[in-house]
Amino acid sequence: MQEPDPLLAGGQGACRSHLVLRVDAQRGTQREADLLAEETAVALEYNGISHATLLASPCDLEDLAYGFSYTEGIIRGPHDMRDVELVERGNGLVLQMQIASACLDQLKRRRRSLAGRSGCGLCGIESLDEVRRDLPPLAPRGTRVAASAVVTAVAELRGMQALHAATGATHAAGWADAAGKIMLVREDVGRHNALDKLIGHLLRNAVETADGIAVVSSRASFEMVEKSAAAGISVLAAVSAATSYATRTAEELNVMLAGFTRGRQFTVYSHPEYLNREGDPSR
Repeated sequence: MQEPDPLLAGGQGACRSHLVLRVDAQRGTQREADLLAEETAVALEYNGISHATLLASPCDLEDLAYGFSYTEGIIRGPHDMRDVELVERGNGLVLQMQIASACLDQLKRRRRSLAGRSGCGLCGIESLDEVRRDLPPLAPRGTRVAASAVVTAVAELRGMQALHAATGATHAAGWADAAGKIMLVREDVGRHNALDKLIGHLLRNAVETADGIAVVSSRASFEMVEKSAAAGISVLAAVSAATSYATRTAEELNVMLAGFTRGRQFTVYSHPEYLNREGDPSR
């Protein structure tokens, strides 16, 4: 399931060259070409009805369509997505999706106007009742995760962020097996979009998520925990910190949430019982 370099495969158009001025206070200035991450408006339409507009990297957009639709509760599974068509407009892109009539009826009942941005997952929410989805807690994880697997997954993710290496402006979400080997990476200017793209690919390919690990290159907000739980992912490791709301959400949804994964160290915020601590001198 390993994916090719997104700059050579699914990431055409995800970055572009731009002439910049490099400034060094001691050595002076120099003009040279630099690669900038593309940030494109992507509108989501369901059966002809506009629902949301995201700012996203224009790559792996079919994964984004599935992942966003699933983690937002618009579709119940990949079988509810009848068709996805990408249409280019002068001011952005449109993902035109056809979904099952039952899902469309439900969407109409709770339809809201969204205006997503790369740094925000809640723009356009109309009431406090819409902040959290009513998700059932995951079943307790059947197999414990080794600390070494979390460390390995985060270390491998850093080396597989081709778009970030080229531009320095994107986030990544990776999927690792129980041993911490990264099997798949998705990148985007938005951390929520990167995770949705990852989940969309897992969903489309019927990947079993119960024993794997999701790792993200960002902080862990409650939306990241909620999306993971919606996809059946019981371990989420972030490079940066977790928020208090993310931690409470992870506790309630039976997700082991880890953060500050740097080197061989990380912090577990919720469900430490999922961690295999054999050999831990503090025990």
